Amino acid sequence: MSGRFEATVEVDRPIAEVFAYLADGRNDPQFSPRVLRIERIPDAPTSVGTIFRSTVKDAGMKTAREFRITSLEAPTRLRWAEVSKNTVTAREGGYDLEPLPDGGTRVRLHNVLEGHGLGKLLVGLALAAARKDADAFGRRIKAAAEAAITPS
Repeated sequence: MSGRFEATVEVDRPIAEVFAYLADGRNDPQFSPRVLRIERIPDAPTSVGTIFRSTVKDAGMKTAREFRITSLEAPTRLRWAEVSKNTVTAREGGYDLEPLPDGGTRVRLHNVLEGHGLGKLLVGLALAAARKDADAFGRRIKAAAEAAITPS
């Protein structure tokens, strides 16, 4: 079983700067409290093939995660796929960005969660939790990006 969740938020910063902020997955702990540690491999600008390796805490358990960047079209589109082996993984995910007339940026985040083994029983719970938190997650992205990116 698999399922999708998404969130949309408007960030009061220019699209190129929001894209650069989000493309650097090392910023994820600023808006995702579940991310305890993250590194970019190689330690170079994000491109197709870049891996983000992290330790996350879900439901009280720490797990290792690896995501590979599968598509990057600055400044409007970023895609990833989880390559780690966990019971519930993000088979695909991404950000779609669009410029707003006022100079801000609309950001749409989505992830497709998939269960493996026992995870096939748990993916419904993971999806319910992710969907319940989606709007708050979007607000955390907005707050973190606006705090990190100096207004023009």
